Amino acid sequence: MALHDRYDPGPSIAHIGTINLGTPDLEKSLWFYRDVLGMEEVERDGDVAYLRCYMELGHHSLVLTQQEESIVNSYGFRVGRRQDVELFAEELARQEIETVEVPAGTEHGRGTAVRFQLPGGTHPFELYYDVERPLAPDHLRSKLPSNSSRRRGLGARRIDHFNIQADPGRINQAELWVRENLGFKRREFAMLPDNPTTVMASWMSVTSQVHDLAIVANRSELNGQLHHVAFNLENFSDALTAADILADLDVTIGVGPGKHGIGQAMYLYVFDPGSRHRVELYAGGYQIFDPDWQAIEWAPVDFPEGMTWYGDPIDLSPGSSGRVTTGSAGLHLPQRATV
Repeated sequence: MALHDRYDPGPSIAHIGTINLGTPDLEKSLWFYRDVLGMEEVERDGDVAYLRCYMELGHHSLVLTQQEESIVNSYGFRVGRRQDVELFAEELARQEIETVEVPAGTEHGRGTAVRFQLPGGTHPFELYYDVERPLAPDHLRSKLPSNSSRRRGLGARRIDHFNIQADPGRINQAELWVRENLGFKRREFAMLPDNPTTVMASWMSVTSQVHDLAIVANRSELNGQLHHVAFNLENFSDALTAADILADLDVTIGVGPGKHGIGQAMYLYVFDPGSRHRVELYAGGYQIFDPDWQAIEWAPVDFPEGMTWYGDPIDLSPGSSGRVTTGSAGLHLPQRATV
């Protein structure tokens, strides 16, 4: 028996997996993600569309749901093993955190998941393991077996990270809970200048990336917010090309292109024209392989360079906050689901 078969480290998160975005204009959102960013529309079920980037072999990373509100219906995280879904569910029950079982197939191509609201943040999280790996149709399939489809459009390679917001009174609880219970490691962070015991922003990961998940204090004291979802591009030139093409297509650019000091990646923030959700096109960045990595703290005086090393300064005022992600979503399953 191999060593890893005799040693059980407990449940873990492998990587971020999916995001389900509500959009009032499904066709306009599809145009943006499928035709402009180059994602593959894997499946359509009425008013729900499933998409993936060209280097993603799983069924989908993005779900677009036609609905009145531009809210996030769920953030999906894939766990390390099939049994980890149940193990996480048991731990959530032990902590008296309300959960809902999401049956396999409720989100097409995905197995059973456990759904709960992030303590402190109230964001709707879902943990799952099983995922289908369909082949792309012949006219889209890549010759490279590591790619699900040919590179098209702006060449979105994969979903990269979530950036969520919590109100300053509860962000410490949310950030600590994610680290202590989901195994995210704090990589870089900053504290509020006027309240140095409160997290202003924390970049955390379960992979070698600087962040798979960021939690930022919402200056308007709103909770359960999405600031942006990021999709990965291959290199800096792709981000510059994206800015040129998107400007010509009248897609609203929020800020950029520029380079973050934190994470050291090129950024371009744009808005999905169907839902107005903020999307970051993200290229570059550094990797962390050191098991003894010490989280880097950014002092307030240095923080502007953390946000923008070069390029347009990023607006950190209350008016720059993201969209509410709970509301009618909460712990409820989509109406099409049966429990």
